[in-house]
Amino acid sequence: MRGLIERLCTSYGPAGREEQVRAAIITEIVKLNESYTVDTLGNLVVHKSAAAGKKILVAAHMDEIGLMVTYIEENGFLRFTNLGGIPPGILWGLRVVFADGLVGVIGQEKIEGTRKPDLKQHYIDIGAADREEAQARVKIGDSAVYFAPVYQAGKRLSAKSLDNRIGCVVLLETLKRLGGLTLPVEVYFAFTVQEEVGLRGARTAAYRLKPDYGLAVDVTRVGDTPEPDFKTGVALGKGPAIKIMDSAVICHPGVTRLMQDVAEKKGIPFQPEVLERGGTDAGAIHLTREGVPSGALSIPCRYIHTPAEMVDLDDVENSIALLTELLKSTDW
Repeated sequence: MRGLIERLCTSYGPAGREEQVRAAIITEIVKLNESYTVDTLGNLVVHKSAAAGKKILVAAHMDEIGLMVTYIEENGFLRFTNLGGIPPGILWGLRVVFADGLVGVIGQEKIEGTRKPDLKQHYIDIGAADREEAQARVKIGDSAVYFAPVYQAGKRLSAKSLDNRIGCVVLLETLKRLGGLTLPVEVYFAFTVQEEVGLRGARTAAYRLKPDYGLAVDVTRVGDTPEPDFKTGVALGKGPAIKIMDSAVICHPGVTRLMQDVAEKKGIPFQPEVLERGGTDAGAIHLTREGVPSGALSIPCRYIHTPAEMVDLDDVENSIALLTELLKSTDW
């Protein structure tokens, strides 16, 4: 599984440019002898049919946050806007990489007084001497993502884009474990696009597939670091989190209860989650057509939207176990 995590996390895939990630996932799906489809927007869907039963849509987004070039200065520096939630305070000195492998360094203008910098005070330095040289390498509208290695220390693994490549790993590993089983439900595993810019892929996928239930698999914030942004009991190493609410969805109590019951029955540790800021694909799925009862399985993650997001591999393993047992349940 470590190799799979590294392949996905080091793939280039900002919102709207998920092709490399999708290709890497397709390679894994082919190994599992599963069939797949890619829809108009770019969502990748694997269908595991059942003789009868409810339709379950399980979604994990492929895209990561990124930067898009908006203007090239006369001196060759690149101005940019955000694709998703970029924390400006961490940018100075970071390296970013474009689709073709070009690497740049983020610089920051001088900030007067105690004012915090925003994106407008930053630029990307690709080593160009002037605008003409920069334009030969980069075009307006090109996107970049964090350039960072995958690092593991014991059970803790750190990388860029664990949000949400680790969710994609959970879906792939669940597919592997379900293998040739005949499930009591009909499952659509959707690897979605453009979640970071408005849950867009999940919205169109859910509209087309018309599920009876929806489930998002994504990361969530933790409260186990010094002075966290907000109080939460979710921590690394204590199991996956079962979402109750976030900014985009109040989870259906029937789905939440089923997840908790399965976890307790199978002895899988879990944590209740109320996320005060942020959302997942469940926010789009549950509002599709006349409404879809939805929930979310969350992998605890530190330093979300930075180049060094961190998860605990035991939490990942237990997330796979819970999703696998959930999809084998006859209680939907």
